[in-house]
Amino acid sequence: MAAPVRESGERAQEGAAGRSLLPLPGGAAPFGNFPDYSRFHPPEGRVRLLPAALLSQTIKGQAKVALGTGGLSKELSTALYRHLLGCGESEASHGHSVPGKGLCLLCCDIDPGLIERAKQHSPFPGAISYATLDIMDFSAREMLLSSYLSRFGRSAFDICFCMSVTMWIHLNHGDSGLVKFLSCLASKCTYLLIEPQPWKCYRAAARRLRKLGRNDFDHFRSLTINGNMAEKITQILTKHCAMELVCCFGSSSWDRSLLLFKSKEPGHLL
Repeated sequence: MAAPVRESGERAQEGAAGRSLLPLPGGAAPFGNFPDYSRFHPPEGRVRLLPAALLSQTIKGQAKVALGTGGLSKELSTALYRHLLGCGESEASHGHSVPGKGLCLLCCDIDPGLIERAKQHSPFPGAISYATLDIMDFSAREMLLSSYLSRFGRSAFDICFCMSVTMWIHLNHGDSGLVKFLSCLASKCTYLLIEPQPWKCYRAAARRLRKLGRNDFDHFRSLTINGNMAEKITQILTKHCAMELVCCFGSSSWDRSLLLFKSKEPGHLL
């Protein structure tokens, strides 16, 4: 789990494997924690692909508890919340969750600076929680997620949102890390909405580091899971994680597919 925010406001310096969390010049961020990500990849480009009735169609008769991993910035988490629950700008301006609408969303990110900024500017503090978490840290992950779920008497989330995160896990933790990450998500939720980055994004991320004269990602040249990443991730989830593909909602303008999976063993935790 990443270190807490420093009093000066400077982000914690190091993440997994001791690599700095601070974004580098030239648009490089080794963990994908771009401070202004939503400016060049607006949330509307993905949210508009999702049916507004997604939650009511998939999860019946109960309040929904959701998890957002990495990539779910304040802008994207708010846009998802508004879209899936039909909340307007006027409702958001009150600074609290919408009465009678049942969605509680926990958003986690490795970068405490991004988390702190999201907390300070969230229009739905009663419904959307933000927490610093290196999701590949088993102990920290289990402690946080179990504690959050216990508030609702749950053992698993109804749905998990994983938006443009898989590449960063893959580059920093290798093939085995990607499989462990996907297995973890599959074990923690009934539905999983995932947006994998295509392979061309891997090459672009590695190229940005090389242009800065930095060391390449530790695992980039040894990755054997490559090529069509949406297809490869689907294979991992369906063959090894007891999930089934429910729907592909199409692709964003960045050529990233939005894939919805359902667990064949809901509520089962590894």
